[in-house]
Amino acid sequence: MSLAFSKVVIALMKGVMYQETDPTLWQSLLENHSPVREYVSVIGLELILDESEGYAYLRQRPGAGAGEELPHVVARRRLGYSVSVMIALLRKRLAEFDASSGEARLILSRDEIVNLVKVFLPESANEARRQDRIDADIRKIAEMGFLRQLRGQDDQFEVRRILKAFVDTQWLSSLNERLAEYKALETSTQATAEDN
Repeated sequence: MSLAFSKVVIALMKGVMYQETDPTLWQSLLENHSPVREYVSVIGLELILDESEGYAYLRQRPGAGAGEELPHVVARRRLGYSVSVMIALLRKRLAEFDASSGEARLILSRDEIVNLVKVFLPESANEARRQDRIDADIRKIAEMGFLRQLRGQDDQFEVRRILKAFVDTQWLSSLNERLAEYKALETSTQATAEDN
């Protein structure tokens, strides 16, 4: 195995690899993607490579169903409600952006992200605590690699395209249906409260 091959595998084991972050390493991945794919398959992983969007990552290969399953190498994270809602809304915003804009990067301010999620979070008597919770969720999503804070701009974030790989259009469609149901329920609850 070459040093370039080893660097690619190590980088993928650490997390998502982006073309823009290290073009030389990205080129090594493109040149070695078949042997990398074979190498990681031995431990039950599969290489997900999206050349057009410029990212690659490893995920646990679905079990074949025959024989004993391999232990999970890639950790699964359980997400809380507010983080899940924010991820879903960012993905929805990315889909809208792609449909209406010719730009390559979706940049949102902190305030725009707050306005996206505020509607879906419970009211709080302590607005400062609510803002702190939203900021913590933004940091967590950035740590997961779905948001990237722009250098020198504390309140500007790029929505990373890898979000499309984790939240697909079918899931997004069912989210839209659930959000419509939620809004209808909220409207009927408010109407009932006003009648009483």
